[in-house]
Amino acid sequence: MTEQRVSYTLDSTLETVDNAEQTASRIAAEAGFDEDSVMQIAMAVREAAVNAVLHGNAYDPGKKVKVDFENTGRDLVITIRDQGKGLDLAKIPDPLSAENLLKTSGRGIFLIRSFMDEVEISPSQTGTEIKLVKHVHGEAAGGKEASQ
Repeated sequence: MTEQRVSYTLDSTLETVDNAEQTASRIAAEAGFDEDSVMQIAMAVREAAVNAVLHGNAYDPGKKVKVDFENTGRDLVITIRDQGKGLDLAKIPDPLSAENLLKTSGRGIFLIRSFMDEVEISPSQTGTEIKLVKHVHGEAAGGKEASQ
C-alpha cells in the first residue's frame, strides 16, 4: 500500500455524497482492500457525508464538507468535516433500543462504527469532524490481527 493523501471540498448537497462514496470505493480498492471491505468503507463514508450535509450543514449552500483520504501504509484514514453548529454525542439515540427499532433513520453512526476499525467524533461550535480508520491486512497496532 503506497502512502498518499487526497482532499476534497464538497457542496452541502446529497449529489456530492455520491462523489464521496465513489471516491472512497476507488481509494479503498487501490489500497488493496477486499471487495467486502471496500463496500464497508464506502458505506461508512456515505453515512458520514450524509450526516455532514444533512445534520451538520443543514443543506446550507454557503457551507462546505471537507473530506480527506490518507493512506498511511498501515491504515486508511478518512476525515470528514462539516461547518455546522456541532453535535451533542449524548443525544445520539441507540438504534438497538426497543423504541428505535422500527425507526427509518438514526443508524448512521451505528453502521459507521460497525464497518470501521476506529471512529473518532469531535464536535465543536464550528462543525463536527469524524475520523474513520480501517487497518490494512496483517498486524494492527497493539499486536492483534487487523480486520480487513
